[in-house]
Amino acid sequence: GRYNPTTDNWTATSATSTPAARYLHTAVWTGSEMIVWGGAAGATIFNTGGRYNPATDTWTATSTTNAPAARDGHTAVWAGGEMIVWGGNGNGTGLNTGGRYNPATDSWTPTSTTNAPAARYLHTAVWTGNQMIVWGGFNITNSHLNTGGRYDPSTDSWTATSITNAPTGRQAHGGVDR
Repeated sequence: GRYNPTTDNWTATSATSTPAARYLHTAVWTGSEMIVWGGAAGATIFNTGGRYNPATDTWTATSTTNAPAARDGHTAVWAGGEMIVWGGNGNGTGLNTGGRYNPATDSWTPTSTTNAPAARYLHTAVWTGNQMIVWGGFNITNSHLNTGGRYDPSTDSWTATSITNAPTGRQAHGGVDR
């Protein structure tokens, strides 16, 4: 549904061409569309998604060509012209991979794994205006992590975040985009 805070009203969204029902997915706002991607439904993990345009009340499927592996518990940020997806759980396997989705071309580009943080899920990612910062989460043995990394899409490169004076490890914590 679409919620209008001015009128305190809900309006149903179209059910035509919606992505399959899911949880532990991500959603980002592009300025004109919402992109939903990944997640799970029972034992099924998705590498699919959809773009919702509220102006036309329509859904369009996202391409799966070169899309990252199916996952849930991952993060996604809107980076001005693309959605960056990273990390997560892929059927019991922690992931330290990701992809950049460009809705204008409906295409995916993988993110580098060189110097990427250790695999994790239920972590936080925020967009600073030029980098995605990833921190915390769980590794696949369910240990809390207090490590992270900074991803620069302009160079497709990772830099580790300092662990000096870092908070104790945690998962499913919040973050705020700048």
